[in-house]
Amino acid sequence: MFIQRKMAAAIEKFMGWYPIVYVGGPRQSGKTTLLKHLYGTLPYASLEEPDVRLLAEEDPRRFLSRFSKGGILDEVQRAPWLFSYLQGLVDSDASLRFLLSGSQNFLMMKQVSQSLAGRVGVLTLLPLSSLELSAEQVENLTTFMWRGGYPAIYERQIPPDIFFANYLQTYVERDVRTLKEIGNLTQFVRFMRLCAGRVGQPLNMSSLATQAGVAVNTVKTWLSVLEASYILFFLSPYHGNFKKRIIKSPKLYFFDTGLLCHLLGIAGPEPLDMHPYFGNIFENMIIAELYKKRANAGRRPVFWFWRDQHQHEVDLIIEEEGQLMAIEIKGSQTYNARLASGLKRWKKLAGERGARRVLVYSGSGEMKFEDFELLPWARAVEEI
Repeated sequence: MFIQRKMAAAIEKFMGWYPIVYVGGPRQSGKTTLLKHLYGTLPYASLEEPDVRLLAEEDPRRFLSRFSKGGILDEVQRAPWLFSYLQGLVDSDASLRFLLSGSQNFLMMKQVSQSLAGRVGVLTLLPLSSLELSAEQVENLTTFMWRGGYPAIYERQIPPDIFFANYLQTYVERDVRTLKEIGNLTQFVRFMRLCAGRVGQPLNMSSLATQAGVAVNTVKTWLSVLEASYILFFLSPYHGNFKKRIIKSPKLYFFDTGLLCHLLGIAGPEPLDMHPYFGNIFENMIIAELYKKRANAGRRPVFWFWRDQHQHEVDLIIEEEGQLMAIEIKGSQTYNARLASGLKRWKKLAGERGARRVLVYSGSGEMKFEDFELLPWARAVEEI
């Protein structure tokens, strides 16, 4: 079963704008499947395969000669030396189109910024969003949060606990093992679990380092690895021009709540429903859904959070077209006025730029108040 991906339209647009299109994203998010589905007539090669990578390393010109009309190069972070050769090819023939994919954010590497500047369009394909699944597949909120969005869970009906156990092993052995900074892989997986326990909270690196039994610099390195491989992301505090002092630590979130639940040891939808972290996971899910929606359209999300020294807080600030949208996220199914206290405080400070304020919750009712809108989660994901 092939699931239609929302990003298809953005890829086709980018192919008209750039000679090279890079589609990044975590392992098994569906990158290869989507690119082959859209451009199956182009020749394909995976740099994950040792013999393919060896040929690309020893004789890159011969390797690329197979792609005289363009092609799909998978897991290209394994062969960064190809970028300068690709530059020469697309510069000499404007009709060539290459699709690159990778499970590590190699665009942070100097080779890419130097070789492909101005020639590459960048997209990020994350696990499935609720908008890419059927109504039946997302009807039960807790089940959807526990399963997450990795395509194999839906297309091949792999039980989530089995999928994520294998996913973690594959991720650690293929990606993490290749990094010299990480020697103890068991300790690194434990570190991932500790990160899961801090989802939606301001990041205290010293506390995390103490619990993980490593130095603060090691924590910074390991977090950058998880970020570069699309496991987690951060929201920075919104500064603006407010005179009130705000905290400086970012908040940590996972791109997939299924992986998050697995790392937290949550064994099914029922335990999740009663779990003390339900609200944190629900908040993570909403932020990740809104992030995916923008990424699938080829846009780079500009997300923040806001909190002052008096603990007034708004979970998500979205900055778009010079405007700020404030979104408070609550796992409660029942509305009460206290849930919107952060939005009311934000209204006083944000002025005209912060005109829209939304309270997203897990209930079903919808209402407009003087200071904000109340939206159920599915409607919010569809509309915002």
